[in-house]
Amino acid sequence: MATRVTPKTRIDTTKVWTQISKLVITLLLLILFPASVATANRRVGAIEPLILNSFKELLNQLPPAAEDTPVLVQGLSQTTQENILVLKGKKLLEELPPMPDNTLEVELFSVPPKVIRQGVQVYLNGQQINLPWQQWLVGSSVRTGISDVGAMQTLGIEMLNSKDYTKQPIRWFSKPRSTSVVFPSQVSGAYRYLDITDFAKTAAWQLQVQGDKLYISSMPARVKAIRQGRQPWGNRIVLDLDRPTFWQVNEQPTEAVITVAASANPSLVKGFNALETAKIQKPLDVAPISVGAPMDKPVIRLESHQNQTRLRVNFPKGKGLRVFTLPNPFRLVIDLRPDAMVKKDILWAPGIQWRQQLISLKDTSFPVVWLEVDPKSQRLRLRPIGSNATTQVGAAPLIKAAQWWQASAAINAGFFNRNNQLPLGAIRRDSRWLSGPILNRGAIAWNDRGHVKLGRLSLSETLVTSHRKRLPVLFLNSGYVKAGIARYTRAFGPTYTPLIDHEIIVVVQNNLVTDLLRGGLAGQQAFRIPDNGYLVTLRANRTAVNDLSIGTQVRIEGSTFPADFNGYPHILGGGPLLIQDRKIVLDGKSEQFSDAFIQQSAPRSAIGTTANGTLIIAAFHHSHTRRGPTLRETAQLMQKLGAISALNLDGGSSTGLYLGGQLLDRSPYTAAPVNNGLGIFFTPVP
Repeated sequence: MATRVTPKTRIDTTKVWTQISKLVITLLLLILFPASVATANRRVGAIEPLILNSFKELLNQLPPAAEDTPVLVQGLSQTTQENILVLKGKKLLEELPPMPDNTLEVELFSVPPKVIRQGVQVYLNGQQINLPWQQWLVGSSVRTGISDVGAMQTLGIEMLNSKDYTKQPIRWFSKPRSTSVVFPSQVSGAYRYLDITDFAKTAAWQLQVQGDKLYISSMPARVKAIRQGRQPWGNRIVLDLDRPTFWQVNEQPTEAVITVAASANPSLVKGFNALETAKIQKPLDVAPISVGAPMDKPVIRLESHQNQTRLRVNFPKGKGLRVFTLPNPFRLVIDLRPDAMVKKDILWAPGIQWRQQLISLKDTSFPVVWLEVDPKSQRLRLRPIGSNATTQVGAAPLIKAAQWWQASAAINAGFFNRNNQLPLGAIRRDSRWLSGPILNRGAIAWNDRGHVKLGRLSLSETLVTSHRKRLPVLFLNSGYVKAGIARYTRAFGPTYTPLIDHEIIVVVQNNLVTDLLRGGLAGQQAFRIPDNGYLVTLRANRTAVNDLSIGTQVRIEGSTFPADFNGYPHILGGGPLLIQDRKIVLDGKSEQFSDAFIQQSAPRSAIGTTANGTLIIAAFHHSHTRRGPTLRETAQLMQKLGAISALNLDGGSSTGLYLGGQLLDRSPYTAAPVNNGLGIFFTPVP
């Protein structure tokens, strides 16, 4: 018997050779059939040596092979031969350690796929939608991917919880507890793309690319019936379909439009609408005039045109929309219920976790959507973003600002004046003050090493003249107006337009006063800010003119309080400060917020840090019993999310949380424009 024994162990040689053979087969498949890698959700690139190292560990324990032993692998190129350990020898072996169970659980490829086409327009059965897409190569196979959050909101794909950002389980007309459909996914630029190539074949979707446009078409579907009924928690509407099809939801505060890519028989539409009209008529109405639905019942209207069916639903306050699909038979289910939010916990990318759920507080529950971001990640960078790249003046929807800056994620940030669209708080990027802090309000500061600081912040600037006069500068690049001196640099923009009547504009170039100008009426004339200097504006402060005559030399002294804020290159202001050192420190009056603001219930945006340094970036909305949380409730909710420090941001209609091309927390049609926000980027930052 050809065996070799050591004092302590004895191993079956058949199992050892079986393990070695499996590794050989795996390597040959990867080399000879690279296209199959896509089905295993692996990225294209150079093969890592991890599996090869497993071969080496086994082979190092083999006795020397005979010189005449034939090579087991023939016909491979020189490059391939250099990357494969060729096995020699036919002797049976024993005493080898067992193969680790997780040997094949490794990242095979390290180089990102080669993108060959991309765009932001998709035609879905002829309907144009804005949806980022890419095509890339896996071996010789062309793979097609679409933005994941966009796919969820436009195709009706439900993204399920996932701990692996390279694999996204989904549900689309499949069993409720089934996660068998898993899309390979990859982060590229500002988006995470789901590889729909194989699923499209299974679902009979046709994919075609023309230039920078992707066309997706499906087999025509038909609405067979529509049903509705009362449930203990609310109302349910069911559309029976003859096959799976695309669907989208456009949700307003008390109305939603569900669009289904399916035709409906005119008689079905007419009959359903007639039944709905009859339900909301008073029994003694003389004429068929709608008097409105009962407070606890939705008003539903069905429309159908060509291959699209729309369901318009006016639902009672306190109810939300939950839409999902079921198979066998194929159904689209629309629930109107107070607990409509579906819990999610998805690792979206390295360092970004997307979470959402209802959070209970006293006698109610608030829908909360938040991102957990690792500021220490070498792949992520956080930066203030604005609505305009060349000036601090302006406002734009967060979704457009984030897309313009190519941010992967974003949240609205500081307050601003909605009339003149100027910032009202701290904005510092790359150590440049785009807008200075005001009123000792709360702010968050950070650097690229993952250090974060939250606290109340002030900026003190003094204009010092050659005559030793010290003139306090109250505001820097700010929309906040108060009698005194304010300063505007090129970081503010190319020009400054007076905010009140009869300002005096002092032009400073190379630390020298070069001109004195009358501002005239507010908003009438723009004054150019010099490249090599700044403007000083005197508001209801004519006495300072005597100290700033043309030819006077000046310099600026400045510092932050607390002083350590000045060591951070990036700062965003908000307020009030909510939590510090694990304690609620809410004091809206000290930050000069009004009583009405402090006491109101409204949607909120907030940012905080956890004990392990993770950033929590959250959006809070209306509960089913009342409007959004108060400031104190926001602080309590942030504590429930794990925050040990937290800052309130601008809220109300400004509240918005963005990820991968879409808003997560609300319909973009209900979100107001914002002046600035916090962007989260995959390096390099644009």
